[in-house]
Amino acid sequence: MAAIGKIRSWGPALVGILALGLLGFIAQDGFSTCRGRAQMNSNVAGSIDGEKVDIQEYQALVGEYQELLKLQGRDNLDEDQLNSLRDYIWEITVQNKIIEKEAKKLGLTVTDEEVINVLKEGTHPAIMQTPLISEFVNPQTHTFDATRVSAYREYMKSQAQTNAQAAEQYMLFEQCWPRMEKMLAQKILENKYQMLLAGCVLSNPVQAKADFDNRNVESQAIVASLAYNKINDNEVEVTEADIKAKYDELKEGFKTYQDTRDIKYVAAKVVASQKDREQLMSVMNKAYNELLGDSIAISEILRSSQSTVAYLGLPLSRAALPSDLADSITHMNAGQVTAPFESRDNTFNVVKFMGKVTVADSIQYQMLSLVGAPNAAASADSIIKAVAAGQPLDSISKNYGQRSEKTWMRSTEYESANSMAADNKTLFSALLNTPVGQVKNITLSQGNIILLVNDRRGSVEKYDVAIVKRPIDFSNETYNEAYNKFSQFVSESQNVAGLEEKAAEFGYTVLDRTITNADHTIAGIRSTHDALRWIFNEAEDNQISQVYDRCGNNDQLLVVGLSKVNPKGYASLSSVEENLKAEVLRDKKFAKLAEQLNGVKTIADAQAKGATIDTLRSVTFASPSYVPSVMMPEVALSGAIAGAEKGAVAKAPVKGYGAAYFFQVIDRAPRSGVQFDATQQMKTLRQQAMQQTVGMALQELRTKMDIEDNRYIFF
Repeated sequence: MAAIGKIRSWGPALVGILALGLLGFIAQDGFSTCRGRAQMNSNVAGSIDGEKVDIQEYQALVGEYQELLKLQGRDNLDEDQLNSLRDYIWEITVQNKIIEKEAKKLGLTVTDEEVINVLKEGTHPAIMQTPLISEFVNPQTHTFDATRVSAYREYMKSQAQTNAQAAEQYMLFEQCWPRMEKMLAQKILENKYQMLLAGCVLSNPVQAKADFDNRNVESQAIVASLAYNKINDNEVEVTEADIKAKYDELKEGFKTYQDTRDIKYVAAKVVASQKDREQLMSVMNKAYNELLGDSIAISEILRSSQSTVAYLGLPLSRAALPSDLADSITHMNAGQVTAPFESRDNTFNVVKFMGKVTVADSIQYQMLSLVGAPNAAASADSIIKAVAAGQPLDSISKNYGQRSEKTWMRSTEYESANSMAADNKTLFSALLNTPVGQVKNITLSQGNIILLVNDRRGSVEKYDVAIVKRPIDFSNETYNEAYNKFSQFVSESQNVAGLEEKAAEFGYTVLDRTITNADHTIAGIRSTHDALRWIFNEAEDNQISQVYDRCGNNDQLLVVGLSKVNPKGYASLSSVEENLKAEVLRDKKFAKLAEQLNGVKTIADAQAKGATIDTLRSVTFASPSYVPSVMMPEVALSGAIAGAEKGAVAKAPVKGYGAAYFFQVIDRAPRSGVQFDATQQMKTLRQQAMQQTVGMALQELRTKMDIEDNRYIFF
């Protein structure tokens, strides 16, 4: 218990350091039997420090977490969200392996009894880091409350008997909860390991005072700058030896931990032809003419024109209008119909504006349903008379076995609907328009409902508007023409060199990119997994792929060529040559400008040499100074100014990112309203150092692990 108390006392300082460990124990449990199960590479998603990860096990983990997200109301993940989830599962699997390996060396464990005690005490930071369990933290006491779990279970169990959705939720909860308890155990283990690392970090009053001054002692300085862009690149000679020397200097920054591929690719987007546009415009003109008249129902016009925007027959707030049309709609006149026009979202549009109304933003109401009741019409009349005579609706409702509780509705609740049934439209319309204190008998297709509006608060403008919106899509004929042209281009190219040679002839552009097997797409283009698999599994140097069609949003054609395979280790000089050249140019330009500033003693001397003058205020050591004339922040300049005495000038030109600088410090004072608290500053400094220590240690451990990620084969 004493150990647990110590962990808890340190834990809050480290919350969030290992966010990727949320599902660590799932990975530990799920992959414990991976070794030996993968019988061939086609079943292996990857390996972590020699231990193979079976693809079926990995996919099962992804599926389990999808179930947890579903329980939390996050369902139907799109492709990008699913890819992010897959990466998340992989990262926490690797993270867990690091913790598991190091904890074993140190003899760190978490017992079932510890998990039970953590839940009993309810304050351990791991609780808030664990999905689902964290949702049962009491907001008043900020501690985990097991009675809330029991109450939720009983409620969902009772609802599940009559409600299919509740039954599914209950089943999901019972499936997820044991996993979350295991996840909690892993978070406790992580926190134990963090505490050991944190114990290596110390702070002292001298260090605390220095850090405080670095952040809160402000300087004012006059700065003279000679920008590098004043020297033309052609005036500076950069040799291969210069670039090689710079590569050797910066080599550690070019270290990679996985194989990469340099590729060239062409992506051709298919767009609507003039013929396609004309055919769509005829549809829009028909809708325009019909909206000018009153002979056809608006909903029917929108349906027949295949508009992507539904007409609900109810007024909409500005936020519910298409963003590209909202401004113009709010300035239209009642009865106005726009001629077909093209909008910035690649659509044709026709808009009919019927008018605007101001309604309450929030409406409080009570309802009593008479659906299925005998003599509903007569009952409705008697109820309305009774309410008008002062009898509360909730007391009347008891006679019908109902509870007419007061409920608040936002006037925007219906606006996200894709369609609106007639009964729902009738009900929402009554809620929007019934005055406070008035009781209404609403006749629906299935029976009657008694509605009483109790209160209306706030107000919002809403717009009764019909919108015919159609994407300007290409036809199959247009797509086939584009495909045939692209196929001919690829066929004639033969290889990467040919791709570059033929591109201009066919009107295409060849682009470069370096990709890893952790990428889910080629250059962010959706549905290019097959191209990724080809690049990493089959492609040879200078080879180009087949044509990949229906990429992106089913509107792009793609061909990929492999330029070079880069094994993990250090990036080749040629792959970073442009960056190195820019660094060498900066070095040599600074040398020229520093020579120009040689002998300068005052700001006036620097100005006479052609320097631009700026006055910088509130300069601190801890934050970069923004230099207006150079239009960029400069870290080195801030450090130099903070290190000089008040009244002093620069002892030598300062090498910045965008210029060479000379300066004079003209004032220095502590920031007003801030006082030094040694105890608090030491605590803050230690927390920051702990975060850095833990993060750096885990990153170093990760780089020493042999990690192979082959998930691209399967997704």
